[in-house]
Amino acid sequence: MNGNNVRPYPKLVFGETIHVAIDTFRTSKVRFLLTSLGMVIGTASLILVVTVGLTGKQYILQQIQNIGSNMMVAEYQGGEMYASTASSDYLTLDDLNAVRVGVPGISASSPMIEFHDHIAVPGGKERDILVLGVSWQYLYVRNLDILAGRFFDDSDTQSRNKVAVITQNLADILYGSPSAAVGQEIKLSSLPFTVIGTFRERVDTFGQSEISENTILIPHTVARYFTDSDNVKELFFSVSDSNEVPRATEEILQVLQSRHRPESVYKITNLTQLLSVANKTANTLTTVLALISFLTLLVSGVGIMNIMLATVNSRIREIGVRRAVGATKAEIRAQFLTEAILISLAGGAVGIVIGLALPFSVRFITNYRIPISGWSVVIAVLVSTLVGVLFGTAPAARAAQLDPVDSLRYE
Repeated sequence: MNGNNVRPYPKLVFGETIHVAIDTFRTSKVRFLLTSLGMVIGTASLILVVTVGLTGKQYILQQIQNIGSNMMVAEYQGGEMYASTASSDYLTLDDLNAVRVGVPGISASSPMIEFHDHIAVPGGKERDILVLGVSWQYLYVRNLDILAGRFFDDSDTQSRNKVAVITQNLADILYGSPSAAVGQEIKLSSLPFTVIGTFRERVDTFGQSEISENTILIPHTVARYFTDSDNVKELFFSVSDSNEVPRATEEILQVLQSRHRPESVYKITNLTQLLSVANKTANTLTTVLALISFLTLLVSGVGIMNIMLATVNSRIREIGVRRAVGATKAEIRAQFLTEAILISLAGGAVGIVIGLALPFSVRFITNYRIPISGWSVVIAVLVSTLVGVLFGTAPAARAAQLDPVDSLRYE
């Protein structure tokens, strides 16, 4: 074929096509607005869904981290051949020291000695309490929140000072408020302890952790006087980098097993698995909600296709006139495809603005930093374009295939 016989596609055609599309929208404003409304809703939903998913994921991970995502807890679970208490192979302070020496990367650690007692409360009643003997580093391992006063330090532990830190709930019951509890005296097994601080868990574990609502923390060096042995119930460890938790967990278990009888069973727990499950759950939920938003966009795409087919039928004479004055099938196809894409993109642009308005408003009004994904905007633009192309192709192809003579005769 001779190149001179091929009609080139001039650059001006694209500009003319855009101009014609805009003029068409101006003459059919209501149709244009109703057609693009579905894209507005779908695109805004897509961005908001991703934002909600990221916010939920951030919240869940933050809650787990507040409990202590770098924390590992070692405990004795028993042994098959040694079931009696006398022959039990419990953990000791020497095990704690051995782990500190043998496992690199341990940033904080604490033993935990547990016993129960009861104290007098206002109203002439008594309340059962849980007393935990821990080290000063327990504050950092468990990421506790000090509400008033202070936590006991290494000096208190070494000097075996009779000091106590109590929960917010217990401070409210005994003294009316956390600040009022500081400096008060509380008796454990008739021994006076000075309350030097009040605390709470950063995340409410609803009694599922070692801390209950009525818990008193004292130095483990003092707590040993209330027990009959040097055994400890649990050993707490933490590392500075959460990525080191799996490695440290394995090495802690190896150190403990090497120091005890082969048949003794020890368990090292951490929150790494919980973090992984929470992460997967949040991602799955976001994916499901995003798919629902995609369905909304597809439905709006069907609406665009139906409107464009109706538009083709209403403009058959116009198509015939354009073909008669020399417009090619490609130009007719490009005109209607451009209109479909513009409708889709216009609705998508408005949807993006609406979808971003809410999280940005929350950022400006409050101190909470809602995460905003730039990828959600990119995906929204790509999907809007794709919807316009997919659902605008059929009407555009139908318009291009119309016979010029029959189109001119169409009434």
